[in-house]
Amino acid sequence: MDTETGARPSTAQRWFAVLALASGAAAVVVLLVCAGPRSIALLGLGVAGLAVAAAGVWWALTRRGLLRVLAGTLAAVAPIVVLLLYVWAGLLWVVLVSLGLWTLAVSAGGAALSKEPRRARLPGVRTAPPEHPFLIMNPRSGGGKVGRFRLRERAEELGAEVHLLDPAHHEDVVALARGAVDDGADLLGVAGGDGTQAMVAAVAAEHGIPFMVISAGTRNHFALDLGLDRDDPSSCLDALTDGVELRVDLGSINGRAFVNNASFGTYASVVQSPAYRNDKVHTTLEMLPDLLTHQRGPRLTVRVAGTAIEGPQAVLVSNNPYRMGDPAGLGRREELDSGVLGVLGITVDNAAQAAGILAGRHGPGLTVLTAHEVVVDADEPEIQAGVDGEALTLPTPVHCTIRPRALRVRVPRRRPGVPRAKPPMDWRRLRRLVWAKERLATGGEAGR
Repeated sequence: MDTETGARPSTAQRWFAVLALASGAAAVVVLLVCAGPRSIALLGLGVAGLAVAAAGVWWALTRRGLLRVLAGTLAAVAPIVVLLLYVWAGLLWVVLVSLGLWTLAVSAGGAALSKEPRRARLPGVRTAPPEHPFLIMNPRSGGGKVGRFRLRERAEELGAEVHLLDPAHHEDVVALARGAVDDGADLLGVAGGDGTQAMVAAVAAEHGIPFMVISAGTRNHFALDLGLDRDDPSSCLDALTDGVELRVDLGSINGRAFVNNASFGTYASVVQSPAYRNDKVHTTLEMLPDLLTHQRGPRLTVRVAGTAIEGPQAVLVSNNPYRMGDPAGLGRREELDSGVLGVLGITVDNAAQAAGILAGRHGPGLTVLTAHEVVVDADEPEIQAGVDGEALTLPTPVHCTIRPRALRVRVPRRRPGVPRAKPPMDWRRLRRLVWAKERLATGGEAGR
């Protein structure tokens, strides 16, 4: 039995654990036997190359002109130099074989530690279908998904009232949603971006009626974390007739609702520049040196449950924490009903800290926290923020809070679900899985 989870490991899990341990050991043996005393130098050289490359990227972002060109060249050349030194020493094949074995070990270990390959679904409750659903659809969202998937026609066939936003005029979606509730709507839904989703979701939460997400936006982060099908937004309409209801949290920033996140600092300042829309790359490269070195823009202070983050270049406050430690899962949330905000702060003041970011969540420039309330202050009366993709200017201090299970979301009973997060590599637990097999075999022999 796996002492970590209390569950008996399957035969496949035990064999994957064996493969992971064997591959990991082989990777070390190949390095030590074939490279000999030089193996430590090989590892040190690789780490040094990555650190120099990271420092070069930092210098390239914080300098202009010739210095930026030289720093960018350093960042590109450092890994190449490391590879050439491996070739010169005749040890490139050793490094490649060892890396291949180590990659196999990590992959097999992840498979062994994953309890279920199936996708997870937030628990839902069967409820009666709405009688007067009201849906707001943005025909421009997602490159025209509303028209391409005939969302309006299908929704009306299922008995929903649909309001198609006029691309030529700015319409107040909050006023539209409130007017629909006054007229008897018992469900509000949106086919559009996450910013529009959040505004209408706030109205639904205010009146205690269900909200429906139709994945017709460009990125559809909220739909992704709800386990909806982002490739076929028309499948979201199945919730009108065969749906279940979820209770999820709703974030709030200075009283404005958000379903995904609010960002502050460098990114928010860059995207709000008037020149950004016309030339994104040039504007970003021109603004970054002053923003990253605090010569331009406000100096932020973030207070989280007794902890202060001083002078971060970037801050992300999310409605429930994002996954960390799983590169494939970055940008996804494991839960939407944990009742806490996720906080990610990045503080990089020099090249050494830039290189330290390679350490992941344990790097000195990276702060990862959770809290019920986050206060973002600055040395200026207003700061820029990106809230669910919408650019805003907010008075300081900015208060971010969370409303646990405030939003009723109606989703299709049958939906893809959310890919499960890969568990962190735990070599001791892998050994326990292998030992469990031996123990079972011993027990079987004894029982004969």
